[in-house]
Amino acid sequence: MLEHWSGYRGSRPVRIGNGAADQLQLDIYGEAMDSIFAGHRGGLQVADRGWTGIGNVLDWLAANWDQPEEGIWETRGGRQAFTYGRLMSWVALDRGVRMANELGRPAPLEDWRRERDRIYRQIMDRAWHEKRRAFVQHYDTNVLDSALLRMPKVGFIAPRDPKWLATLDAMDDELVTDSLVYRYDPQASPDGLQGSEGTFSLCTFAYVDALARAGRLAQARQAFEKMFTYANHLGLYSEEIALTGEQIGNFPQAFTHLSLIDAAVTLDAALDRRG
Repeated sequence: MLEHWSGYRGSRPVRIGNGAADQLQLDIYGEAMDSIFAGHRGGLQVADRGWTGIGNVLDWLAANWDQPEEGIWETRGGRQAFTYGRLMSWVALDRGVRMANELGRPAPLEDWRRERDRIYRQIMDRAWHEKRRAFVQHYDTNVLDSALLRMPKVGFIAPRDPKWLATLDAMDDELVTDSLVYRYDPQASPDGLQGSEGTFSLCTFAYVDALARAGRLAQARQAFEKMFTYANHLGLYSEEIALTGEQIGNFPQAFTHLSLIDAAVTLDAALDRRG
């Protein structure tokens, strides 16, 4: 850390490097495999070397998913059994099983299916908080986490499943303010980081996607169109939006715009189906 320097608007400390480089984040395997699977469905040809690499990664994940990690938000509050990391581990193994079947490639399908199904059962049994009536951030908390807005998008749960609709309602009450969405409540779930943060634009667009899938189209459209008012004159977004409406954090933020595209495609299709 550079104690004698201050960052943008006096933010401290200024750090050299990225502490997340030494973290375990299990969700990345699901993100990667979901993208590879989408490419496969779109006509991408997976050569033998690529399939061998996929197999090695999924073999490791099948043996190592059931452990604490730091999670997608790179928290410094200690490793936990984060639900989102488990969710995306399920995605990785599920996509691997599907690709092996569709391509007729060699794979230890019994092992991958077994671990995929273990993850599903574990999340349903341990991430669902009966008193909160919601899926929670990790197994030892009652804190909500908007990363879980992706649960229906990746096919883990039906978008109108009663458990999912209850989770969406809980997020409405606790994480959503004027259609903008916070990642989680850092006061309820200490993340080891200093200061406060704004709403997370990635999560707001994921919220639009989840609302559209749940059939809450008027609410989804309102939230989507309201986000347009926070873009800059080029239509670009930063990582977060402050209470003042100002864009803060990394700018422009690539995954915010990917989430915008996801939300737009899902909402457009839902509106078309409604007629």
